[in-house]
Amino acid sequence: MLSGVKCTVSNCKFWKSGEHCDASEIEVNVDGGGKAARQSEQTNCRTFYQK
Repeated sequence: MLSGVKCTVSNCKFWKSGEHCDASEIEVNVDGGGKAARQSEQTNCRTFYQK
């Protein structure tokens, strides 16, 4: 489990009670490609896998 990584997506296979992420690593990308985002809404988590 990644210490300090909060996740509220309860239908992700890595979600654990208490809103914790149980993935060994995470990948976050910028929507539409690129290397910079101005707001969190412009990013997405590629680690998500539906339960």
